[in-house]
Amino acid sequence: MFIPVSEMSIPHEMLDPRTIAIGVCLIMLLILAQALRNQRRRNRIIRKRFRDLEGEEQRMFSFLHDLGLAIENEPSPSVLSRIIVDGIDKVVSAHGGAVYFLGAGNAFLLPSYISENCPPLIGIPVEVRKKAARDPRALESHIRLSRVPVDEGILGHCLAAGVPIHVEDVKNHSSFRDAFTGYTDNVSALLSPLRHAGKDLGVLVVARRREDGAFTNNDFAVFRSAAEQASFSIGNARLHREAHEKRSMENELQNAREVQRILLPQAEPVVAGFRISGTNLPARIISGDYYDYIDLGDRKFGIAIADVSGKGVPAGLLMAMCRSALRSVAPGRKSPSEVLAAVNRQLFPDIREDMFISMAYGILDEETGSLTIARAGHDPALLFRRESGKVELLRSPGLALGVDGGSVFERVTKDQQVDLLVGDCVLFYTDGVREALDSTEEEFGMERMSECFRMAAPLGSEAILTRMQEELRQFTGEGPQMDDITLVAIEKKL
Repeated sequence: MFIPVSEMSIPHEMLDPRTIAIGVCLIMLLILAQALRNQRRRNRIIRKRFRDLEGEEQRMFSFLHDLGLAIENEPSPSVLSRIIVDGIDKVVSAHGGAVYFLGAGNAFLLPSYISENCPPLIGIPVEVRKKAARDPRALESHIRLSRVPVDEGILGHCLAAGVPIHVEDVKNHSSFRDAFTGYTDNVSALLSPLRHAGKDLGVLVVARRREDGAFTNNDFAVFRSAAEQASFSIGNARLHREAHEKRSMENELQNAREVQRILLPQAEPVVAGFRISGTNLPARIISGDYYDYIDLGDRKFGIAIADVSGKGVPAGLLMAMCRSALRSVAPGRKSPSEVLAAVNRQLFPDIREDMFISMAYGILDEETGSLTIARAGHDPALLFRRESGKVELLRSPGLALGVDGGSVFERVTKDQQVDLLVGDCVLFYTDGVREALDSTEEEFGMERMSECFRMAAPLGSEAILTRMQEELRQFTGEGPQMDDITLVAIEKKL
């Protein structure tokens, strides 16, 4: 039966004001005690979060410190990748991670470093899983040797997205829906593309098995910051490495240039009745041009000039081979065309199909004052006749070295003899002279070269080289030298 409060019988002593006050105080104390316990619990949670954040901050600082030290020591890409992955693993308490770099023409992502306990981050083909059931090493080998197409899996998805992503359930990600390449592990992952100076470098990823807890939003924020630092570090390390390699290459090229310089004549030859001057002006560190003087004995002297097709190191190496071959076959041969044929036979088996050598070789006879010349596809020499003041072309026929193995070359290449009189001059040159360009891309040309030679020849061999170089400088202006330039002038003295 319901009894209204107004009709309830309340003991008279409980209505005493002091009793009521004491009761109220007790209730308030209970409420305050509970509030205090709640506050203490919140304080413990806050302190724990603070300690966690403080520890995370210390781990981040430690990671950045280790990263900075590593960059100073210019580590290899795999070592730097290991430092980055292991460091970020500690910062966000992941259970493994990896760095994949773009390679193979940017069509694939290749693993640079995968930590020891890292869960699989790529799809596993069915046949590999079958092998792994018998031999666990098959799975590890597949993962570490894999080439991941840039448009596949979560790695490709992250690279295409261009921003850090948090994949809470890798297994059910849309990128793993291939019937032949599946993913079965319960893993969550944090991924970030690695970019530097607007260029994609690869992908950074850390992972955690889902039974060990999910990554928090704070983990993701920290990971994003760490990934940015990693991208910057990797990009800078590459720039340092490329700069170091460039410096090393430049030093090697300078050494090669010095060796090549030694292979060229160190002084002008002393030939009775003649004055000979030569110069080589390389367009690059390594020159593909060559000239040489060879004392043949019996008052005869060989003079050679050559131009290897192409530029740079390959041309320089072929030039050195040409010099060696010429010096080995020239002594004892009185015919320049025979000398060129012997050089061609030596070089032809070792010259690439896309390379050849144009060469002119002459033999000066001190006794008769004659010059016998043969050309292997080289530009015709210029002959200045003092008596007439005119310039002639010495057009002996010939085929370039390395074009034919022997029979055609020897049938085509012929000698041409010129009797030089006092004051006559001959100029050998490479095509870098006549093909020099001015600011409007007009060539220096044969006509200018012949006129320059005609004007300077009466002043002697040294004046010819000086005048020709000055004319070229004025013609080309501030433009770059496009090809090697080599000149050899022969003057018949009084």
